[in-house]
Amino acid sequence: MTAVTALTAGTAAAVADVAVAVAAPNPNPGDEGGTKKLRDALEAAARGHIDAQAKLDASTKRQTELTGRLRDVEARLVDLTAQVGAVAARSYRLGRLTPYSMMLNSASPDELLQRSAALELISQLDSQKLRDLTDSRAQATEAKAAIDAEVVQQRKQVAVMAQKKKDAERALAAVGGATSAGFVNANSPLAKPAPRNSDGSWPSESCNVDDPTTGSCITPRTLHAMQQAQAAGFKRYVSCHRSGGGGEHPKGRACDFSAAAGGFENVSATGGDRTYGNNLAAYFIKNAGRLGVLYVIWYRQIWMPGTGWRSYDGAGSPAADHTNHVHLSMY
Repeated sequence: MTAVTALTAGTAAAVADVAVAVAAPNPNPGDEGGTKKLRDALEAAARGHIDAQAKLDASTKRQTELTGRLRDVEARLVDLTAQVGAVAARSYRLGRLTPYSMMLNSASPDELLQRSAALELISQLDSQKLRDLTDSRAQATEAKAAIDAEVVQQRKQVAVMAQKKKDAERALAAVGGATSAGFVNANSPLAKPAPRNSDGSWPSESCNVDDPTTGSCITPRTLHAMQQAQAAGFKRYVSCHRSGGGGEHPKGRACDFSAAAGGFENVSATGGDRTYGNNLAAYFIKNAGRLGVLYVIWYRQIWMPGTGWRSYDGAGSPAADHTNHVHLSMY
């Protein structure tokens, strides 16, 4: 390495060190605002709503499948009823076929054998049609009962969702709670969906993957949401796991996204920083069902499934009021 090259490399490293020192963000934006009782109530309400929604969606899907099955069975019933009716009409016109009547006019032993085989075949066909008709009727009755059961299940889950909404509104009443316009952006990109269970519910996850923001741990779904946001262009400083305090941070199910480019600042975001936060919050809301979002807090407002955006006043500081960072909690 030449002296000039060495000097250049050393200068670049020094500049990089200075840049890191200047931009090094406060790793903790502060308390999330609200009491532990409030946070627990909001988490319970949001989780209850998401669980009920998943059950409602699964029940609706099953009802659709059952309705299709019932439609097929009823079409088969029409066809089988016509076939059995034809058998009954034939028996009425010609009298019931018996071995004696079939063989009475046999002209030869060969014809006698042929008529015996024909009689056996006709008997089998008629019996099969009757069995098919009986089975199809039973299947139709079973499908109708299953559909009725799904309707009951759906009504139950709708009631649960309504109750969870009331629970959330009651908890939020202490910190604002009024309906707000919130943050919506129709142009927000779509995120890649996180894995779900076969029934559409979210799998249970623990804090078992590396948190690239703190060196601790977060859940796979939280990591996925953060990576999807970064892939969508939201690349400013983020901090996820936090050992102290309440809420989802210690569980590895929450991240704080700085509004300012240099990291968390103890001032409310304005101008481009606030626009960045608005767009990030809108991104998470648009993709809530794809990512497994529990709730989002930004600029004195909170979004929860079932309630939409509501006012949310913290303790007055930029961190507690979430005016300097977007808070994301995951299911």
